[in-house]
Amino acid sequence: MRKLDLCLGSEGSEVILATSSDEKHPPESIIDGNPETFWTTTGMFPQEFIIFFHKHVRIERFIIQSYFVRTLKIERTTSKDPVDFEQWIEKDFVHTEGQLQTEEVLVNDGYATYLRFIIVSAFDHFASVHGISAEGTVISEVI
Repeated sequence: MRKLDLCLGSEGSEVILATSSDEKHPPESIIDGNPETFWTTTGMFPQEFIIFFHKHVRIERFIIQSYFVRTLKIERTTSKDPVDFEQWIEKDFVHTEGQLQTEEVLVNDGYATYLRFIIVSAFDHFASVHGISAEGTVISEVI
């Protein structure tokens, strides 16, 4: 099986919920594969977004590109609906002045149909997510 970037919209992923929205920086920018576009928070925390794969997937690693994110939690579920999330990963990011934060997270037992990303805190009043890459494989279709 070849490994895919499971979070790309071109692979069928979809952002089904985001707690803030700016028409110039929509949530879909997280999964468009372009680091020049981004989703931005509205200044209160926590902020979150949910990615739906439309498939059962197994994730091996994430690469998260952002600005000003301090603490990020990732929850997952293998349900066919976005319910029963379990906490999976919590990561403190390093502040990088004037450049994208690029954080790599290797994971075990990475089965999911939905992922909920929660920005718990930030280094500024606003934070932005430029891209989420999830390397892994498709296990099966969601029925």
